[in-house]
Amino acid sequence: MKDYKKIDTRDVEYLVSVLGRDRVFTDEKINEDFSHDEMGGISRKPDVLVDVLTTEEVSKIMKYAYDNRIPVVARGSGTGLVGASVPVYGGIMINMSKMNRILEIDEDNLTLTLEPGVLLMEISDFVEEHDLFYPPDPGEKSATIAGNINTNAGGMRAVKYGVTRDYVRGLEVVLPNGEILQVGGKVVKNSSGYSIKDLICGSEGTLGIVTKAILKLLPLPKKAISLLIPFPSLDMAISTVPEIVKSKAAPTAIEFMQREVILAAEEYLGKKFPDNSSDAYLLLTFDGNSKEEIEKAYEKVADICLKEGASDVFIVDTDERKDSVWSARGAFLEAVKASTTDMDECDVVVPRNKIAEFIKYTDELQRKFHIRIRSFGHAGDGNLHVYVLKDELTEEAWKKKLADVFEAMYSKSRELSGLVSGEHGIGFAKKVYMLEQYSQEYVDLMKNIKLAFDSRNILNPGKIFQ
Repeated sequence: MKDYKKIDTRDVEYLVSVLGRDRVFTDEKINEDFSHDEMGGISRKPDVLVDVLTTEEVSKIMKYAYDNRIPVVARGSGTGLVGASVPVYGGIMINMSKMNRILEIDEDNLTLTLEPGVLLMEISDFVEEHDLFYPPDPGEKSATIAGNINTNAGGMRAVKYGVTRDYVRGLEVVLPNGEILQVGGKVVKNSSGYSIKDLICGSEGTLGIVTKAILKLLPLPKKAISLLIPFPSLDMAISTVPEIVKSKAAPTAIEFMQREVILAAEEYLGKKFPDNSSDAYLLLTFDGNSKEEIEKAYEKVADICLKEGASDVFIVDTDERKDSVWSARGAFLEAVKASTTDMDECDVVVPRNKIAEFIKYTDELQRKFHIRIRSFGHAGDGNLHVYVLKDELTEEAWKKKLADVFEAMYSKSRELSGLVSGEHGIGFAKKVYMLEQYSQEYVDLMKNIKLAFDSRNILNPGKIFQ
C-alpha cells in the first residue's frame, strides 16, 4: 500500500459540503458494479463514491484529494477490459456519467462540444440528425466519450478513418491538483508547443480528468454497403488483406472472424448468420456519396478476394442482411463470454502481414495448454482480440494456464514487431506485459511525464506502469 491518507468522516463531510448528501455514497450504499469493469478479474470498491455534475465540483474534489494525498479514480460506464477504472488503492471514485450533456454542434466548424459522460451511441444518433458523422466506432456503444478518449479507442472504422485521438480537437481537463486546463480548441491545425491534448488521449485517467471535449465531425457518407466473404481457411483470408489495402479501394472496415465465434453469436442472439459453412470470413464495409463510387470499390475488392481463393462474395445491402451480420459482429464479445465460466483478453496489435502467423500460433497454444482460445478482430489494422476461456478449470489451474498462455502470446507479439494493446489500454491487468515490451528509458520517460502532471501520484495510481 502506498502512503495514502485513509478516508475518514471529515473527508466524507467535506465531499457532502461540495455535492450534497444525496451524491456521496459509502459502505453498502456503493453498488458492487463500481468495484470492477466489464472484464472483471480485479475487484475493489472505493471508500467513497461521488456523482459530479460540473467541472467546478471535480476541481474542488481534486484539490482536496491532492492536499490530503487521497487516491482518486474517475469512472464512466465501466465498460473497460483491463481494470483501468478499478480503485486498487480505494479512496475516492468520481462517477462522471451524469455529466452527460451535448453542449453545442457547430456546423460551420464541423465540431461537437460535449461533456464526458455522453455515450458513444448518443453521439452517433445526434450528429446523424444533422447529416454529420463521428467516425470512431468501438464495439461497445454504451461506453462514454471520455472513456474512449482515455483509451484512444479505435474500432472497426479505424482502417479508413483513424482512431479517437484523430477526432479530438480540444479538451477541458482537471489536473490532479484541481487546476482546470484548456487544451486545443476548434482550430484545425496547431503547432503551438507540446500537444498536451494528444498526451491526455490514451492516458487511461492517470494524467487528468476530462470534463469537456470538442470533437471533429465529418459530412455523413450517403451510402454504405458491406461484403461478407467466406474463405476455406483463416490463413487464406488474412493473406488477402494486404492485397485489398494495396488496391486503394479504401474500405471503411476490414474485419476477420472464424466459424466458432459466428456459431457462438448465433446461439447467443438466437438468429442465423447469412452463412456459417466456411472456416473463416472477411467482413468489409465501403461508404461514399454515390452507389457508383461504392460499387467500383467493392467490385475491385471482390475480384481480388475471389482471385485469392474466396469461395463466394455476399453483398450485404438489405436491412435484414445488415442486421444479421452487424448484430452478430457486435455480439461477438458477449457471445464468447456467455459460452464459458470466465475469460480474459489479449488485445495485441501486429503488422497486417503477421496476423495469420499470430492466429496460427494461438491455435498451437490451444493444443499445447488444452484450453479454448477464440479470436476475431480488425484485419485492416492488425488489432486482434484473442480470448482465453476458463470453461471447467479450477481457479488455481485457470490462473496458472492464463499466465502461461498470456506470456507466450505477448512474447510472440514482440517477436512479430507488435505491441501489447491496440485499443483497450494497459490499465492494471496488462502492466507486466507492457513493462516487458519497453526499455527502462521509455518507462522512465513515462514516469517523469506522470510526475509532471501528478507529483503526489493520487490520480488513478497503480495503472499502466505504476
